[in-house]
Amino acid sequence: MKKILLLLASVGLLSVSYAALDEYSAATEKMMQSSFETRGIASIDRLKQDSSNLECSKDTEPDTKLTEAIEKANLATIKPPADGVFLGDFKAGEVVAQSGRGNTWSDAATAVNGGNCYNCHQISKTEVSYGSLGPSLYNYGKLRGYTGPNTAQAIVDYTWGKLNNSKAYSACSGMPRFGHSGILTEKQIKDVMALLLDPDSPVNQ
Repeated sequence: MKKILLLLASVGLLSVSYAALDEYSAATEKMMQSSFETRGIASIDRLKQDSSNLECSKDTEPDTKLTEAIEKANLATIKPPADGVFLGDFKAGEVVAQSGRGNTWSDAATAVNGGNCYNCHQISKTEVSYGSLGPSLYNYGKLRGYTGPNTAQAIVDYTWGKLNNSKAYSACSGMPRFGHSGILTEKQIKDVMALLLDPDSPVNQ
């Protein structure tokens, strides 16, 4: 009898927990809507999630079927560079990687966005400050066999895709979708590609 009562109590607690979660989610949504405002170039519209982000924001992770659907839909958005050239200037790519500016209320609409890459990754061996949320990218191209044009095309395509739309490879990735979201221009993405892959880049030394 005690076991039955304990089981019923547990079920009751679970019900209360799920109800509390729903209430918390509703309260959080209300707080965000009331706390944010359009200011400068930062619009309240950025609170609106697309279907991919919406599914990944739920209390439970999407199942395998939904995960595959999210990745497939995002993969379809990735286009190769217009001129067919994937790598730009690694020195310019370092500038993009170092900059955390852009898309905030205090930025002018004409300001150049940065990638803020060092906030999550180690990239250069000489960099003394970097985040560890993402994996180290030091020797990224060297470790993957990239030695120049027409070599290791698979890693070129993957890196291009990952920078443009990370959700194509990991449905609930927290990495910004730099190309898909218009954070970086095609040229900037080419320059970051060069930073990661060019054999002469400090990343691959």
